[in-house]
Amino acid sequence: MSCVAAQAFLTAAVGGSQGDQDASSALAALVERARAGEAHAFDRLMLETQERVLAVAWRLLGNREDARDAAQETFVRVYRHLARFHAGQDLMAWIYRIAVNACRDAARRRRRSPIVAIEFREPAVHAKAEEELLDAERRSSVLAALATLPTKERAALVLRDLEGFTSEQAARILGCRPGTVRAQVAAARAKIRAHCRRVFNGPGGGAG
Repeated sequence: MSCVAAQAFLTAAVGGSQGDQDASSALAALVERARAGEAHAFDRLMLETQERVLAVAWRLLGNREDARDAAQETFVRVYRHLARFHAGQDLMAWIYRIAVNACRDAARRRRRSPIVAIEFREPAVHAKAEEELLDAERRSSVLAALATLPTKERAALVLRDLEGFTSEQAARILGCRPGTVRAQVAAARAKIRAHCRRVFNGPGGGAG
């Protein structure tokens, strides 16, 4: 497999990230009920979104403890600012923006550069075990490359390639222009390809 094929492990994680329109509408309805004072509605909103918030926090901060703290802070802020959410807004984009800001604050407090730590399934042991182990090794190389990216490029790539947002949606979450997101994602992908080329083909970087 070439370095380009290895990078495809990133985009393979996108499927189903954003859910369908019905699910989004149901979540927005929970927000309205929570704003009306229904405590159980906010609990339900947390249950429906916490895995995705925790996942993006882990990818941005790099370890489970920090990610849990950031996810908890995210929902504290979501609850505090429920009145700022307006019907017609993209609810998950709104929550992700809060989560990204919570992760930035957490990284700033700890005065260290966040890294990416993304889990992947161990390959099953069967007739294709050797091939799957090789795939896992390639996947690991891609994830190691992610850990070397600058914070802004990493956040843009996580939102675009792992969470499945469009450049326009990611730009709203990150507070920048779509063109900036596209440039950051392109730069991040190029760095991942270069990293994989070095790993798979040696220092000479021959064709993969």
